Amino acid sequence: MRMNEVRTLIGGRGLVESPRWHGDLLYFSDWSAGEVVALDPAGRSEVIARVASLPLCTAWLPDGRMVIVSSPDGQLLRREPDGSLVTYADLGKPGWNDIVIDGRGNIYVNRVDFDPMAGEALQPGSVSLVTPDGSVRQVADDIAFPNGMAVTPDNSTLIVADSYRHSLVAFDIGADGGLSGRRVWADLGEGTPDGICVDARNAVWYADVPGRCCVRVAEGGKVLDRIDLDRGGFACALGGPDGTTLFIVAAEWRGMTESEMVTPGSGQVLATEVEVPGAGRP
Repeated sequence: MRMNEVRTLIGGRGLVESPRWHGDLLYFSDWSAGEVVALDPAGRSEVIARVASLPLCTAWLPDGRMVIVSSPDGQLLRREPDGSLVTYADLGKPGWNDIVIDGRGNIYVNRVDFDPMAGEALQPGSVSLVTPDGSVRQVADDIAFPNGMAVTPDNSTLIVADSYRHSLVAFDIGADGGLSGRRVWADLGEGTPDGICVDARNAVWYADVPGRCCVRVAEGGKVLDRIDLDRGGFACALGGPDGTTLFIVAAEWRGMTESEMVTPGSGQVLATEVEVPGAGRP
């Protein structure tokens, strides 16, 4: 494995998460500030939405509109072309985390079923489906701590990071958006996956907070590449003009029950070049 040169695109942020390449911009969320930010290749940034939500994750509908998870309200918000936010779906209860949308407009959103910030005991979480007609139903359960999610390019498979079980879990996506065929896609050993993305060779990059790294693994768990960081890696996304830029959001992790979970101002958006372009969603 080679050393990857990592450059800093922006710093001075808080708990940065949910990087998404869309069009010709990188979007990310600053959970500490309650902001969704667009970042251009020259390093210029613009806040495009403000939502007081922690977590604060985003995805795109096939029509190009952004969907934002408003976790405490238990709602999915849709960003309209004029920048306004409207309710897209009511999820019924709070506690939602990451989101991914397949090519048919099926929205998968997961939730952690306990409050780690309050020190509550673990209760396994779940994944719910929001169909294009707005109906909501749970489609997977017993994921200890569901984090990043990705859909393969052919829309056939949903991959979910289970941070507490140190694994990536895969499901077959049915014609109605339902999930079946649950399996461990990769056992990561000591790896603790947070945000993930898929590349064109069916490998997954995952960001690791305690491990302070991003790791590329094949199905089954073989490590193909690793990028070491000087702080926790929260999520990663492939993008850029050729799809071969790996964007990483990272910050100095303090702990789930700390008043500030990351060191204020330690949040960064990083970039490094890799060989295999991104594929699938996000």
